Amino acid sequence: MRTWRRIGAGDDVRICSNLENYECQLLASMVESITELLNERSETAPRDALSELTGIATGHSRAPDDVTLGRLLPDFHRPDQEPEMVAGPIAADLNGGLRSVNEPQIIDAKLAAAGVVLDTLPGDGGDVSLTEEQADCWLTALTDIRLALGAMLGITDEPSKLPPDHPHAAHQDVYDWLSVVQGLLVEALMSAEWTQPEDPSQGDLGQGDWGPQW
Repeated sequence: MRTWRRIGAGDDVRICSNLENYECQLLASMVESITELLNERSETAPRDALSELTGIATGHSRAPDDVTLGRLLPDFHRPDQEPEMVAGPIAADLNGGLRSVNEPQIIDAKLAAAGVVLDTLPGDGGDVSLTEEQADCWLTALTDIRLALGAMLGITDEPSKLPPDHPHAAHQDVYDWLSVVQGLLVEALMSAEWTQPEDPSQGDLGQGDWGPQW
């Protein structure tokens, strides 16, 4: 993969890079997995007469049992925010009410971002050219993928490097690669300086110590 570049100015700004075929397949596979999880969560949400009448979707009132979905759709209130609420039913009621009202919109936003990534990924590898709005969607989807992988790896803060023979070592390589891709995309979005299109032979990120090892 080549690093992200901000090209153009004003309404013509594009955030550009180039992805190898295997990188596109990897990203598409992970985004599709997230999409399946979110769609299943949405489809199993309760339906009532009021939501059918008004068209306003009602979400689950309980947090997901699945660890990955729990990372993607966390509680709105955390015990460490107001410790005095932990022991009573107030926190559970608060989370349940907020989740029921807001979770459908959150899922829709995540699915929309995932759809943008799938629509803008080159099928067999190649150039990626994003508007700033599309790049924001990529950031959302990359965050969700990293959250899902983080749940698998048990990452709560900065991950420690797993030994090469660990069953999840390859997943951590992917996690680290996604972190770099996302960080460089943020830098490109924040850059206000116009960048000349680069020489195709330059700017290859390579795999180095952080890239996925295949």
